[in-house]
Amino acid sequence: MSSGKRPTGPRLRTRIGLVVAALAILVAAVVGVALITPTFIDDTGTDVALAPEPAPILPAPAVVPVSPDAPAPSPAGLQAVLTPALQNPDLGRFTGTVADAATGQVLWSVDADSPMTPASTTKILTAAAAMMALPADHRVTTKVVAGEAPGQVVLTGEGDPTLTAEPVGRPGFYDGGARIDDLAEQIRKTGTAVTSIAVDGSAYSGPSSAQGWFPADVAAGYIAPIEPVTLDGGRSVPTVDESPRSATPGLDAGRALARALGLDPAIVTDGRAQQGAGSLATVQSAPLRQRLSQMLGFSDNVLAEAVGREVAESQGGPASFDGATAAVLSVLTKNGVDVSGVVLEDTSGLSVDNLIPSRVLGQIVTTAAGGGGEQTLRPMLDYLPVAGATGTLAARYASGDRTAAGWLRAKTGTLSTASALAGYVVDQSGRVLTFALMSNDRPPEVGRPALDALASTLRSCGCT
Repeated sequence: MSSGKRPTGPRLRTRIGLVVAALAILVAAVVGVALITPTFIDDTGTDVALAPEPAPILPAPAVVPVSPDAPAPSPAGLQAVLTPALQNPDLGRFTGTVADAATGQVLWSVDADSPMTPASTTKILTAAAAMMALPADHRVTTKVVAGEAPGQVVLTGEGDPTLTAEPVGRPGFYDGGARIDDLAEQIRKTGTAVTSIAVDGSAYSGPSSAQGWFPADVAAGYIAPIEPVTLDGGRSVPTVDESPRSATPGLDAGRALARALGLDPAIVTDGRAQQGAGSLATVQSAPLRQRLSQMLGFSDNVLAEAVGREVAESQGGPASFDGATAAVLSVLTKNGVDVSGVVLEDTSGLSVDNLIPSRVLGQIVTTAAGGGGEQTLRPMLDYLPVAGATGTLAARYASGDRTAAGWLRAKTGTLSTASALAGYVVDQSGRVLTFALMSNDRPPEVGRPALDALASTLRSCGCT
């Protein structure tokens, strides 16, 4: 323990000796004088030699492309290793498909045409349709316009739930999200004396929740009412994924704008912007490619519903649940995806009434991986969570059987009696395999480990 007194005597002299020795070494090195291994005297008076400096450790990157000549597994080989795994009763009602990413050939399947509850693997369809219909740099605008009454402004949005009220310098939930503070600053620069704020939610039509959703999911943190002006996906705690969601996201955004302007949130009401009203402030979302990465990586339901409406508007349809689901299926069909058997009530997968055959998921992921030479969907591969490392797969494959950790990327899906996994994996031969695996009629604590084990089997397979 230090006494707080200034050191004296031998200990001080030792420290002075060390400084002098260090300076001598430095000077000698500069003028090119050869030095012997330096020494110093420790507190006991013993000469102690300094060890020579170790050789530097240099990075040696080992991430390399898979070999195009890696042997593809045979259908018979896959059948032999997967059949025993399918005897696991924890899989419940199961469907699945496995394909060779390089050729697009389906190598193995079980009931691949049977429609199953897909849970959040529905987002694979939503992301694919968005990538096919919209440019990668597509952005969504939120703006404030002059209201009808003097001193009134209207907050209106096209559907950007990544907007945040967090101050500059503090992150919201979504990286790159636009900020309420920027809107407020732009308004102040116009010199407008704001006395009331209206929030215009007319960009979306139809109900704010989908068939097959449960009202309790709002408080549970899975979803918020789908409105075109929303902060941080409607989260009550902006940086906590599954924090309870707001029942009134549009009004909450208006109140945040009032606070940013130093006004009483009580001045906020619902309203409509006038046709041709003058713009006072405008902000834009991050590009679509960044939002798709966030949507798939963290399985963000509110963001998926917003992206679905972007697809609907690109096709001239209404920004509603019906418009979004119809547009997603239409875009996929136009681009050669066989969507027979698909039933969609939403574009996030939260609805228990959605149905998708594993064949459809498998076809989309295989197309993204290059099967057939199509490149439009290729960026989707980078958006998928990494087993044992990122997003919704961070805690899976992180302990226990880590066979597929780092080698598998996939979109997860989880509901009360449904689990699904759709993505790709590199097998032991260095071949990329795409897969879609779906389990119904089992709770996730049972079905998910069974699917994870099945996917690990693909990683450990060298089934040529």
